[in-house]
Amino acid sequence: MRISLNWLRELVEIKLSPEELAETLTMAGFEVEDIEDRRTWANGVVVGRVLERQPHPNADKLSVCQVDIGAAETLNIVCGAANVRADIYVPVATTGTYLPNIDLKIKPAKLRGVPSQGMICSLKELGLTTDVDGIHIFPQENLALGSDVRPLLGLDDVILDVTATANRADALSMVGIAREVAALTGGKLSIPEPGEVSVSQGRGNLALSISETQACPAYIGTVIEQVKIAASPGWLQQRLQAAGVRPINNVVDITNYVLLEWGQPLHAFDRDRLKSVAGNGNLTIGVRFANAGETLKTLDGQTRNLSTQNLLITANDKPVAIAGVMGGEETEVHEGTQSLVLEAALFDSVAIRRSSRSVGLRSESSGRYERGVNRAELEVACRRALSLLTELAGGVIIQQEIADTRPDPSTWTRSIALRLDRVNQVLGPIDLGEETGELEEQDVERILTALGCQLTSSGERFWTVSVPPYRYRDLEREIDLIEEIARLYGYDKFCDTLPQKAEAGYLPLDQELIRKLRAYFRAEGLTELIQYSLVKPGEDKQIVLSNPLFVEYSALRTDLLAGLIDAFQYNLEQGNGALNGFEIGRIFSREEDGLQETEAIAGIMGGDRTVSKWSRSGREQPLTWYEAKGILDSVFHQLDLPVEYQPDCRDERLHPGRTASLWIRGNRLGIFGQIHPQLRREKGLPDSVYAFQLDADVLLDALDQDDTLIPVFHPYSTYPASDRDIAFFAPVKVTVAEIEKAINKAGKDLLESVELFDEYRGENVPAGQRSLAFRLIYRASDRTLTDAEVEPVHNKVREALVEKFGVSLRS
Repeated sequence: MRISLNWLRELVEIKLSPEELAETLTMAGFEVEDIEDRRTWANGVVVGRVLERQPHPNADKLSVCQVDIGAAETLNIVCGAANVRADIYVPVATTGTYLPNIDLKIKPAKLRGVPSQGMICSLKELGLTTDVDGIHIFPQENLALGSDVRPLLGLDDVILDVTATANRADALSMVGIAREVAALTGGKLSIPEPGEVSVSQGRGNLALSISETQACPAYIGTVIEQVKIAASPGWLQQRLQAAGVRPINNVVDITNYVLLEWGQPLHAFDRDRLKSVAGNGNLTIGVRFANAGETLKTLDGQTRNLSTQNLLITANDKPVAIAGVMGGEETEVHEGTQSLVLEAALFDSVAIRRSSRSVGLRSESSGRYERGVNRAELEVACRRALSLLTELAGGVIIQQEIADTRPDPSTWTRSIALRLDRVNQVLGPIDLGEETGELEEQDVERILTALGCQLTSSGERFWTVSVPPYRYRDLEREIDLIEEIARLYGYDKFCDTLPQKAEAGYLPLDQELIRKLRAYFRAEGLTELIQYSLVKPGEDKQIVLSNPLFVEYSALRTDLLAGLIDAFQYNLEQGNGALNGFEIGRIFSREEDGLQETEAIAGIMGGDRTVSKWSRSGREQPLTWYEAKGILDSVFHQLDLPVEYQPDCRDERLHPGRTASLWIRGNRLGIFGQIHPQLRREKGLPDSVYAFQLDADVLLDALDQDDTLIPVFHPYSTYPASDRDIAFFAPVKVTVAEIEKAINKAGKDLLESVELFDEYRGENVPAGQRSLAFRLIYRASDRTLTDAEVEPVHNKVREALVEKFGVSLRS
């Protein structure tokens, strides 16, 4: 908002320079983006009178003028304006004057052979907007020649471009800024208090019908006759121009002036045009929401297609304005207007915001209604406008109708409990020079009283604060009052403090373990992937979004494998080769007991993992099931986790004969297997692609053990080992894991390790069986084992295998 200091000085006492005031406002939260010092625009320009005008002897469009500026000698000035004539008062830029808006310094010159000792100026050359071509002619008579033109043109002013935060709706007016300046500087307020306006007894035939009382809690309609439309007086035009508003005529200018002064939007209708739209003599102003398909041509000349979100002002139920946004062109005030209906109303901020957005139209009025207009000063702004209309337009008020559903005025303020101890706790110590202190009771009382609050002491260091109506939307809680105290006392006056002692930070256990997992998988040559949690719908137990951005991303993923398989396929299609990667992320599902969200770890591996094909003459060697399983086993080994593999065929995406479920201490950890051949052909994947998915919660629970988190040193033996091989025929249905468990149990005293080194199926092997060969390592920590010590244990292992699995020993 553009703030004129001349106007502001009429509302509040200001002793600061423009720069000091701008700094004060900025530090208080009202950023001053620009200081426009108009005093420099016409420094050296004085009032002159054209005594004589003669045509230029050598140019048809130039004139030679004799101009009196109150000096000993008249000036000879060559002027090119068509409207220059004798006996007029004009602004004259004397020799040596600099005009910054056109970057021109006036010097003595000769124009077509005739000397010129200055320049008669137009308003555009002085930085002002005007519709007049040519020089400016002062309408006043008997002006003091040689006097400064700046007071006459409003150029003895400084404009501050102030930006108010969204919560400060009260600051979108000159009165609001004046109150803020008074609170910041201690200046005396001089806010105009318009008196009561008299209503002549007449027949206005105006009625109100407000059907949407929630959207329009108050409406004042005033009928004014005998209006004379004319240009506004100079002081009013200058104030509007300083605020960036173009003067139109006295009636429209008054509504804009009150908008700027009090922050209350007003609108003036031509009453005769309203009656024409209404269609009969009785006029009923209404407020309702638009019906679908209605249209209205607004003041900007555009026809708006209305929706049910648009709040309308109607005349006998016919739209004449978009409430709180813009009036209609059909009922606007024009040069022939003789009677008015002045609207002063309160509209709901949400209703105006929706209405404004639905038609893509934003105005000065809608911007204020959206932030919230002070409901306590509606009548004040209306009286101010009516008094100006009576004074400047000769209007006679013949009728005023009011529809008011506002709550009781006692509810227009609120009481907030404020504790001095809480103020100092939040804001901290203040800088008193060589020492620090804290805010005292008198500081708080002075600041809040300056803001218009009323304080009632409710005990020692405790107040009940009554908030003024114009800050009702902004000050709601104790912390809001504390913020105001800090803002007005000065943020720069509080001490910078740091925490007394900083504690060393640490990661939660689950995050630390997840980081270890990432490092282990990367060490195995897998690249970490991050994919969207949103997928296509269509799977069982999926959670579908009610407001998706796209159909392709309208459901939450139920596992990580599907995304990894698609990523593998995409990399192949892009020529990037086989993808070996892993992902740690969230998966979601809809269960009987509600929606579930869990953390999962998944990976995919395939292709030839060697870096160079030199040793194989360019031939690729596919990844085997055991190599892929070895990647997982290596990670589990580093985590010191005993993971068991059991046959599994529940996942249709995996090969039924090459899939295993993973278990830790009886808890299902996840699944590992080769991609099903049918799916592999559909996706165009290589022959050997393997995938796994683990439940992160089960894995973290297994790792959350003291013996796992804190590795224990196991002393190594300095004595040699004794190895034995054992070979036998075993039923195919008996797994190697079961056999290894039985061997370890039988030879646990001296047995150090068991390793399968051969498997054979085929000729000379009984049907339904396979030949297995294991190497058993025996070792003692305190001695070298003898055959007499090893053989009994080894025979015990052999007997256990025969007894438990019915194997046929070959050695």
